[in-house]
Amino acid sequence: MITIETVQSARETISDTLTSTPLIMDHVLSERLGRRVWLKGELFQRTGSFKPRGGINWIRSANWDELAGGLGAVSAGNHALGLAWAAREADVPVTIVMPDNASPFKVDGSRALGAEVILHGDINDAWTLMHELIDQRGLTLVHPYDDLRIIAGQGTVGLEILEQAPETSAILCPIGGGGLISGIGIATSALQPELKLFGVEPAGAASMAYAWALGGPKHLDRIDTCAKSLAAAVVGEHTYHLCRQVTDDLIAVNDEAIQRAIHHLIQHTKLYAEPGAAVGVASLLEGMVELPPTGDIVVVITGGNMDRQELDRLRPV
Repeated sequence: MITIETVQSARETISDTLTSTPLIMDHVLSERLGRRVWLKGELFQRTGSFKPRGGINWIRSANWDELAGGLGAVSAGNHALGLAWAAREADVPVTIVMPDNASPFKVDGSRALGAEVILHGDINDAWTLMHELIDQRGLTLVHPYDDLRIIAGQGTVGLEILEQAPETSAILCPIGGGGLISGIGIATSALQPELKLFGVEPAGAASMAYAWALGGPKHLDRIDTCAKSLAAAVVGEHTYHLCRQVTDDLIAVNDEAIQRAIHHLIQHTKLYAEPGAAVGVASLLEGMVELPPTGDIVVVITGGNMDRQELDRLRPV
């Protein structure tokens, strides 16, 4: 279905446009845990998150028929920005439906990159409208996470981590729909199978844990989290099965822990991370992860697309 060779091919596809992001040491967490804790700075990637990796890989591996009628997507924000940028680079039109409560920062940024952005209801309403637009306009859907080309592109993060920190024994990765952790897991399970991969979700949108408990993807009845970039109501078929294969454990953190982690990152590492990007650090600060006894720890900081107004609402408790 998807292999390490697929991820390595994706890296070749995107490497002339997207550069590797740095690892930054979290000295406070390193001293607390007695080992090196590295932060994978995907907030420094183009458009402020890891999402262009999958977007560029998808577009460059698409055929003419897929591109001819334009692209469509549903996104809370970072997929919108990443795909809008990738589509602009390829001169392909893209229409994105975002929920009404999407970050104005991400809405405006997507429009500035040339995307047509439609705000519509909650995330489930947004999906309903997108399927109508696909029928009406002949758009090709670029799913934000449940697409093998997207997953392969995101998996390039895992290849970089293994090269940059070869003594890594555990990676903590945020989970929304599961595309990033699936891609990273494909890389790590093939190249360093003893490494532990932990998925971290917001407690108010723990859609992967819900799927694991029920034996397959099921819609959450309610989403309630400050981590909007992780607020997927349901994980994908591909990502559910891949995540079950490559992930050692799932952890859920509440909004209060996320808020404390955001301010930890700003104060101690000088990283301006959005709520969804801070969940891995939150799980370490709260002592929720059963880590391997030795080795480096890498936490993926997935994005930094947050305006000042959002930050002001996220006071640490």
